[in-house]
Parts: sequence; C-alpha cells; structure tokens
Amino acid sequence: MSSDFEGYEQDFAVLTAEITSKIARVPRLPPDEKKQMVGHVEKQLEEAKELLEQMDLEVREIPPQSRGMYSNRMRSYKQEMGKLETDFKRSRIAYSDEVRNELLGDDGNSSENQRAHLLDNTERLERSSRRLEAGYQIAVETEQIGQEMLENLSHDREKIQRARERLRETDANLGKSSRVLTGMLRRGTHLLPCSCVILLTSAF
Repeated sequence: MSSDFEGYEQDFAVLTAEITSKIARVPRLPPDEKKQMVGHVEKQLEEAKELLEQMDLEVREIPPQSRGMYSNRMRSYKQEMGKLETDFKRSRIAYSDEVRNELLGDDGNSSENQRAHLLDNTERLERSSRRLEAGYQIAVETEQIGQEMLENLSHDREKIQRARERLRETDANLGKSSRVLTGMLRRGTHLLPCSCVILLTSAF
C-alpha cells in the first residue's frame, strides 16, 4: 500500500512542478498562447486533484497507529494545491483584465479596484474551503476512532460472556460434587450402627 502512495506522491510532485512553471509563464506569453496555456493548466490542476483523492484513499487504508505521518504529508500537499489554485486564479484574473482592456480600449485604471476586490473574495473563499476541509478531516478521524472503540467493546463483551459460561459450568460441577458427598455421608451414617453391633457381638 505504501508503494502505491509513494507512486502517487512522485506523480503529484512532477505535475505540480509543471503547473508552477506554466503559471509563471502565463503573464509573459502572447494572447493566443496565453489562452492555450490557461487551458493546459486547468486540465493539470484537475489531474492533481484526482491524485490527491487517490492518496487520501490510500491513507485511510493505513492502520491508525501508522497513519499520522501520512496524514501530515497529505495536509502539506493540500496546502500546496490550494496555493497553486490561488496563483492560477490571480493569473487568470490578470489575463481576463488584459483581454478586456484590449477589447474595450480601457486604460486599466478602473480594473485595479475590481481585481483587488476579486482577489480579496478569492482569498476568503480559500480560507473557508480550508476550514471545511479541516472539519471534514476531524469528522473522518472521529468516526474511525468510534468504530475502533465499538470493535473493542464487542471483543470485551465476548470475553465476559465466555467467562460467565465457565462460571456456570463450575457451579454445575460443584453442585454435582456436593450431591455426591452428601450421598456418601448419608450412606456412612447408616453403616455405622451395624459396625458397632458386629464389634460388640464378636467381643462376647
């Protein structure tokens, strides 16, 4: 399982490096090439998200006692993914403003405030998304802990039931032994007078 996770890690590292390089090149490209580059980056971001989903599924299959290290690595990769998406959105906003200015002949002064406003809203959405992801992760871990506790309780209940059955068997055996001893004592008390008569007769 860990080999699969590490394979996904390598693919994710190569893919994010390519995305970072392409995002940095977008502002310097001619309009036609920019449009193509934006399309390529969008596809690669989707591929990176799919890799993260596969890695997340692999981590969930790891035993709880060994899961901590992989969970930390996943949080780091998700943060890296969030940063890439933010950088890409900024690049797209700049690209959209440039296209709009070319079409309308705008000098770009009025678009600065719009761009700042959009960036602010984007950052707010990113923070909200990270909080939701953190809450989801906590919920998943809590569910897993609860499941483990239920399994432990089930094992304990089976042990208690087996102990009760052994106690019942012991009580039954003790009851049988007590009845046997009681019968032997009764037979002993009936035989005692006869022995005494025989001894007295032989003495005369």
